[in-house]
Amino acid sequence: MPGLLTGSHLLDEAIRKDFPLLDRVVHDGKKIVYLDSAATSQKPRQVLDALNEYYERHNANVHRGVYTVAEEATALYEGARDKVAAFINAPSRDEVIFTKNASESLNLVANMLGWADEPYRVDHETEIVITEMEHHSNIVPWQLLSQRTGAKLKWFGLTDDGRLDLSNIDEIITEKTKIVSFTLVSNLLGTVNPVEAIVRRAQEVGALLCIDASQAAPHMPLDVQALQADFVAFTGHKMCGPTGIGVLWGRQELLEDLPPFLGGGEMIETVSMHSSTYAPAPHKFEAGTPPIAQAVGLGAAVDYLSAIGMDKIAAHEHAITEYAVKRLQEVPDLRIIGPTTAEDRGAAISFVLGDIHPHDVGQVLDEQGIAVRVGHHCARPVCLRYGIPATTRASFYLYSTPAEVDALVDGLEHVRNFFG
Repeated sequence: MPGLLTGSHLLDEAIRKDFPLLDRVVHDGKKIVYLDSAATSQKPRQVLDALNEYYERHNANVHRGVYTVAEEATALYEGARDKVAAFINAPSRDEVIFTKNASESLNLVANMLGWADEPYRVDHETEIVITEMEHHSNIVPWQLLSQRTGAKLKWFGLTDDGRLDLSNIDEIITEKTKIVSFTLVSNLLGTVNPVEAIVRRAQEVGALLCIDASQAAPHMPLDVQALQADFVAFTGHKMCGPTGIGVLWGRQELLEDLPPFLGGGEMIETVSMHSSTYAPAPHKFEAGTPPIAQAVGLGAAVDYLSAIGMDKIAAHEHAITEYAVKRLQEVPDLRIIGPTTAEDRGAAISFVLGDIHPHDVGQVLDEQGIAVRVGHHCARPVCLRYGIPATTRASFYLYSTPAEVDALVDGLEHVRNFFG
């Protein structure tokens, strides 16, 4: 077996002790090798403790109660908003909207634009631009909006090496384009996209820009001001937080002008039987009882990641990814789908292994204690583009180690031998 990767960019393996599941033993005493963080990350004890503390000591509904526990719950919930705002360098905490996941965040943007008045309204005379590498959560909402309004849906294609083909950017993003929505980092290909070129062209034609940062927020510093986007969506459960919590950041002036998507309690200012007026953002977009405990857990996750440092996490993952790409290319008959170097690449690596179906690869790896994702990863158009039914995906995070990469490579050799 090749020697393990070493280097100053790797995080201390003591971090792994914060994640209880990584000590779990499965399948005849094999310690789990968790390589599915792009689907959901493991949760550190600090987040689990924050969730338990909330439910045991501070559980109440927020914003309405004047008694001690309700005020504590409100302070924790709104404190989480402050933490997220600082984490993404938002100009204002009021630009941070809590949703249940990134899918809801992106649907929120699509519906706001479908119901908006000019100059934001999307209708039959306008165009929507996405890319061929999007997660279904950044395809289907725009298809639905296009079907409802008659807007034309357009997209950027992909190059053979898994990058966005921007050669026809002026033809894709035109004066008719109202919204450009794309992923910062592909969940299947791992590609880190060239934000600057797309932002420049969108601004030239006056289009709004929405970025899906679900695979970016957990892995690298995320500065919404530097991105120059109008909306940024991401989810909590991929960044050490609990499930059931997502974030939509939007520019203040847009949130003030655009209509709400959901109606109900808390998002209102006044209500009569004839009409209603709405609360200012962010509450304007948070109808009903919000995901309180989940927001508290996300706040704890932000504290955890910030204490380590997103620059250090990004450097660690780059080193692990560089090592993994190199080692996987040593496996006979293995084809990486996406960039084959670590340059401008995230920590999710999808591949096919000869003519062995990815589901078979995943099942045999599971018998070795190795957890990977198989399928089209909610990015079926990518699989169609490259003529494959599905892929096996290994994805890494701050707790991943070179030894786990080596375990994956050894496991793939076992798969090859198993299928002869």
